[in-house]
Amino acid sequence: MATEHASRRTRRPSVPGDPRITVAVITRDRIASLLRTLDALAALPERPPVILVDNSRHDTTRRTVAGHPAISRLLRPAGNTGALGRNLAVRHARTPYVAFSDDDSWWDPGSLARAADLLDRHPRLGLLAARTLVGDEAADDPLNAVLAASPLPSEPDLPGRPVLGFLGCACVVRRDAFLSAGGYHPLLFFGGEETLLAYDLAAAGWGVAYVPALRARHHPEDHGRTGRSFLVRRNHVLTTCLRRPWPVALRAGTDLALAAAAGRPGARRALKETIARFPAAVARRRPLPPHVEHAARLLDREAAGRPTPGTDR
Repeated sequence: MATEHASRRTRRPSVPGDPRITVAVITRDRIASLLRTLDALAALPERPPVILVDNSRHDTTRRTVAGHPAISRLLRPAGNTGALGRNLAVRHARTPYVAFSDDDSWWDPGSLARAADLLDRHPRLGLLAARTLVGDEAADDPLNAVLAASPLPSEPDLPGRPVLGFLGCACVVRRDAFLSAGGYHPLLFFGGEETLLAYDLAAAGWGVAYVPALRARHHPEDHGRTGRSFLVRRNHVLTTCLRRPWPVALRAGTDLALAAAAGRPGARRALKETIARFPAAVARRRPLPPHVEHAARLLDREAAGRPTPGTDR
């Protein structure tokens, strides 16, 4: 495997790339997926520099990807940073726009240039959500239909469909907007963390839009990772505590308590960790401005009856 990828690394063309955009990738102990992602990013016509944040438990990943032509900088935090690794990557980026990939996702050729063009033309646009195509079959991620059906009214100074959600491995941000909004929140760590960032961008006056002409590819490993259901449940309640009116937070907490009492998978652990983090959420609470809360309520009504809590997308 290492020899094959080493030979492919020598074939990246030397033509200039698009100077407007960087790709941030976070990874943790998934070397095969990461190499496939890096090869796909290296082959893009935009030739974006890649900042890789390695959350791995040992240095095998670092040794394996050393010298890969896609990587402009490799960051190794002292511990697993979760989604906060994206904050670290954005702070180190030197381009006005940053696209995100996970170690099992990448971008279609031309999509990053189109995203940069849209951000150039729309100065209030803070984040672009892309259409996500899953697996070799390029099946639509279920979130695509949710974003496309967003009930939020069109805004004349934004492209696409206004939304308050996105998939973390299929979006492009304006670096200044991301940093000014605080990036991903440290209390959530990972799992359904996108909603809170969308809230904070909108609260700061930035637009968040879904443009399906932008396409990201997602190839999750079949065995995946366990625990996401628990994290999404926990973070949904914490997000409401951090930004939504108390009645909304109370309903979310009650729903989680009922799920825990019914023995739903991961619910008891989610409830326990939500209670442990509740004082920190109250201390950092910052309710949404009225216009963003109104948009969030429209999405609440749209999402009623969907089985997975915490997306608000």
